[in-house]
Amino acid sequence: MSRTTNQTRGRYTQPVPTSNLEDYEGDFPEFEPFEDEPGSEAAPRSYPPAGGLIVEHIDMCKEMNGPKHYTTSYDNPNLVVRRGLDFTIRLTLNRPLTEHDDFQLEFLIGSNPSANKGSLVVVPFGPREGGPWLGQILDVQGQVVVLSITPAPNCIVGKFRMYVAFAVGGGMERSKRDAATDVYVLFNAWCPEDTVFLPNEAERMEYVLNDVGVIFNGSVGAVASRNWVYGQFEKGVLDACIHLLDVCHMPIDDRGDVLKLVRMGSAVINSNDDNGVLEGNWSEDYSMGTSPTAWTGSVSILLQYVNSNSPVRYGQCWVFAGVFNTFLRCLGIPSRVISNFNSAHDNTGDLKTELIFKPDGSMDRRASRDSVWNFHSWNEVCTTRPDLPPGLGGWQVVDATPQETSDGNFRCGPASVAAIKEGLLCHPFDARFVFAEVNSDMICLKKDKYGILSPYRVDKTYIGQFICTQAVGSMTYVDVTHTYKHPEGSAADNSTMARAEEYGCERDHSRVVEAQVSADIRAEQCHLGDDVNLVVTFHNRGEDSRIVKAHLEGSVVFYTGVTASHFKNQDFTVEVPPQQKTSVTIKVAAQDYMPHLQSQLSLSFVLTGKSANQSLSAIKVVSLLTPPLSVMVSGYPRVQQQMFVTISFTNPFTFPLYNVYLFCEGAGLMSLKNHFYSVIGPNATVSWQEMFAPRLKGSRRITALLDCNELRQVQGHVDVVISD
Repeated sequence: MSRTTNQTRGRYTQPVPTSNLEDYEGDFPEFEPFEDEPGSEAAPRSYPPAGGLIVEHIDMCKEMNGPKHYTTSYDNPNLVVRRGLDFTIRLTLNRPLTEHDDFQLEFLIGSNPSANKGSLVVVPFGPREGGPWLGQILDVQGQVVVLSITPAPNCIVGKFRMYVAFAVGGGMERSKRDAATDVYVLFNAWCPEDTVFLPNEAERMEYVLNDVGVIFNGSVGAVASRNWVYGQFEKGVLDACIHLLDVCHMPIDDRGDVLKLVRMGSAVINSNDDNGVLEGNWSEDYSMGTSPTAWTGSVSILLQYVNSNSPVRYGQCWVFAGVFNTFLRCLGIPSRVISNFNSAHDNTGDLKTELIFKPDGSMDRRASRDSVWNFHSWNEVCTTRPDLPPGLGGWQVVDATPQETSDGNFRCGPASVAAIKEGLLCHPFDARFVFAEVNSDMICLKKDKYGILSPYRVDKTYIGQFICTQAVGSMTYVDVTHTYKHPEGSAADNSTMARAEEYGCERDHSRVVEAQVSADIRAEQCHLGDDVNLVVTFHNRGEDSRIVKAHLEGSVVFYTGVTASHFKNQDFTVEVPPQQKTSVTIKVAAQDYMPHLQSQLSLSFVLTGKSANQSLSAIKVVSLLTPPLSVMVSGYPRVQQQMFVTISFTNPFTFPLYNVYLFCEGAGLMSLKNHFYSVIGPNATVSWQEMFAPRLKGSRRITALLDCNELRQVQGHVDVVISD
C-alpha cells in the first residue's frame, strides 16, 4: 500500500489502514509491561514470571459455531461468525485456571488498530468490567476453558486477528500470532439490534444464504431469465470482498456502517473511478476480454480481479448487479437483484424521456439523447435508515452500473424505495435519478423542416411498466412494481408526481390533443432464425373513417435501446372505419434481420403515421429466444461423491458456429469449467462431460452456457439435491 502512504502523507497521521492482512506480525510484543508499573520501561519483554499461564492450543469450534451462525457453507479455514451473536472457543492451558488468574481476548482489525475506533477490542475474563464485546466463561475442566464471545451488533465487519493475553507480574503475556485463529465477523440479518435485521426467516434464507439465482431480462411481455451463480461461499470470495474495501481505501472504522459500505461498494464494483472490479462495455467488440453474456457467475470475476489487480473485462448491467449481489450477501447484507423493464436513462435528470422524429416520420436517433433500456438491473439492500424520517427504512436501491456520477463517482444509492414511491426526493442518496428510471414520461416530438420540435404524443405509462425480482424460495419472478409506484393515474400517483415536482423534478405539461387514431404493435415470442409476424392494430375513436399513412422501421438494438443496425423500412396505407379497429399483419423474414444481428437478440419496431394531420406512433421490442442447451447429471448425489455433468448442444442453423466455448459452474458443486470447439457445423451435435464432487448438501444447480461470435446467450441448467 505504498501508493496510499504517499497520497495520504500530511493528511493522516498514519497510512489509511487495510484489513486483509497476511501473516501480520506488527500488533503487540508477546510481553507488554503495564505503563503505570514502576520501572516498567526496564521490564522483561519475552519471558513471563514463573507459574504464568500459557496457551497450548486454541480450538475455534467451527463445527459448533458454523451452524449457529449460518456460516458452515463458507469454504474458508477460519471461523466465520455474525455480529451480535455469541460464538464459542476452547482454550487448552498449561495448567488449570484459578480464581486469581486475570486474562483477556484481544481482537484487532486493520494495520493500525485503535480502541477508540473499534478496531482494537478487548474482551476481559475475570474481575474487570467488559467492553463493547461480551465475554463469559462457560466451563472449566482441568486445563480446558470454554469461552463465549459476543461481538457488538454494530461492530466493524471484516477479518479480526485474535490474541489471548494473561496478566502476569508487571505486564500482559500474549499468545503468539496464529493466522488459524483469525475470525471473520459479518453483518447479521438474524440479530434484531443489527441495522440489517430481517425478521422473516424465509427471506433471510433467500436474500443472505441463497448462492444461486436468476436475473430477469428480455422485454415487457416477454420476460426471460438468466441463471447466475452468486457463489458467496466459494473459496477465496470472502477475502476478495474484503479486499475490495481495501482497494477503495474505506476507513476501517466505517466498515460496520452498512450505508457507507454499500455506497462505497456500488462505486468499487465498476472500474470507472477507482480501478474497480468490472469494466463496462456496451459495444460489439469484446476481443480484449470476455463478452458480458459469457459469464456464468461472480466467482471467477472476483478471483480474477484479485489475482490480476486490474479491472475484469467486460460487464453490463446484469453482470454488475450479479457481482454486487455476491459482495453484499457474502458480507451478510440482505440483498436482491431488481429488473426494471422499459427503464429510462434520462441524461438531463428531469422526468422527460424524449424521442425525436424527422419530418418523414422516421426516428432521429442522433438527436434523441435519452434512451429507454429494454430492462435495467440494479440491487436492493434491506437496512434501517436512521438518517431518514421514520418509514423510509427497508429496501434501498443501490446500483453499481456506471451510468451517472453521484458526488463525483460512478455509483448510485442507497435510495429508499419507500421514498421513491412517495416522491420524497429530498433524501439521500440519488432518489431523483432512480425515480426518473421508473416514472419518466415518454414524449414523442416531431421536427419540422426548420428544426422546430413539437410534441404530438405523451405516454405516462410506458416507463417502468414492470419491475420484478426473484421470488423467495423459487426461480420464478415476483412483481414488485407496487413497491416503487402507485397505480398509474391514481390519486396517490398524482400526489407522488406533484411532490416530485416540488423537489425539482421537471415533468412534461405539454397540451397534446389526443389523436383520434392510435396504433399498437403485437408479436408472438419467437426463436432466433424464425420469421417475425407483427400485428399492427389501428383504433379509430372518431365518427369518420380515417386513412392512415404509416411507416414501419425495424432495427437491431442493444438492450439499452441504442440502435445497432437498421434492416427494414416499409410504408403502407390503411383505412380504419369509425369506432372500429383494423389490424394489419406484417411478416419480417428471418433473412431480413439475421445478417444484422451480430450478438444482439432484440429487434425494435417503430411505427409512425399520419391521419388527418394528426401524428401517431407505437414501439414494440421483440426479444428472440435462443436454442436450448441440454444439461444432465449422473452418479450418486452425495457430498464428496464422484458425479458427472453432461452438456449437449445441436446447432439448428444452416451456418457453422466458430470458436465456440461451453462453460459450466455450480455453487457448492464445481468451480467454473470450460471446453472449446473450433467449429460446430450446421445440424451437428457436440457433447461434453465433466466430473465433479459436491462440497455442499441441499438443493443445488449447475448452470451451463454456450458462447461464440455468431451465437450468444445460450444457456441451460440442471437442479440436483445432494445428501450428506
